[in-house]
Amino acid sequence: MSDSLSSGVDRAGIADTYMSIARHVRRTPVIDIQPEDFGLAGQPVTLKLELLQHSGSFKARGAFANLLGRAVPSAGVVAASGGNHGAAVAYAARTLGLPARIYVPSIAAPMKIARIRDYGADLVVGGERYADALAASEAWQAQSGALPVHAYDQAETLLGQGSVGLELEEQAPQLDTLLVAVGGGGLIGGIAAWYAGKVKVVAVEPETAPTLYMALQAGRPVDAPAGGIAADSLAPRQVGSLMFPIAQKHVAISVLVRDEAIRAAQAALWDKLRLVAEPGGAAAFAALLGGAYRPAADERVGILVCGGNPTDTDFVR
Repeated sequence: MSDSLSSGVDRAGIADTYMSIARHVRRTPVIDIQPEDFGLAGQPVTLKLELLQHSGSFKARGAFANLLGRAVPSAGVVAASGGNHGAAVAYAARTLGLPARIYVPSIAAPMKIARIRDYGADLVVGGERYADALAASEAWQAQSGALPVHAYDQAETLLGQGSVGLELEEQAPQLDTLLVAVGGGGLIGGIAAWYAGKVKVVAVEPETAPTLYMALQAGRPVDAPAGGIAADSLAPRQVGSLMFPIAQKHVAISVLVRDEAIRAAQAALWDKLRLVAEPGGAAAFAALLGGAYRPAADERVGILVCGGNPTDTDFVR
């Protein structure tokens, strides 16, 4: 068994973590949509509305898992983020009365930057990509002794994000397949560890940031392009080393979507459901709507709408 799969990132570890974080996170709802309403055929599709989570994304789960499951020094916590993780750590730190310092790159969405500031964290904006923010946060951690809270390559992070799968299995036990957007892989790693092959977990990434797709082809995490409209949430340099063996074992396939399909998915979620999803949050739906993933006629598909902090709202008409 790999180090990752023996580190407690499994159903038992996720269930234990959920017990500790449940009072701090929302049990987000699910809704069933009729495919014909979106110009599709097949069975009803289940959407898990994690964009309604505290701080606007699933990231609050991993943030609380870290802050409640690890010893936090007097210097508090430090995190690097494209935006959503930083907002989640800032929210969790404020809730628990802890100091937090958050580093984000210049591409972070203004809405996400505003959330971090509103939650009272010490915010540092600099560099062009997540990797730049991460390097700056590591330098501060070495200087200050603050607890680093990694956005995706930390066991507690995966355990917290895996609680999405725990909830969804209870809410929608009929699912055959689940489509999940991938950035660094903390979300899909935790969810895949929870389901452990009980449903087909499909990774969805932008063509402009095929991080897990390239890693699976190479057999290891490798550097990937990091661009496109979802770059602030789905474009790290590499997927996490902890999630990768879980993905190799429990992620069925990886599919890629165009930026245009993501924008169309954002517009459809707004037009039909009045859901304001950010590009990363709409990416998994884009795979279904745009045909990158085509389910069988009798296949019950679930889709994670995982973030609601958009860079802009041009799709709102």
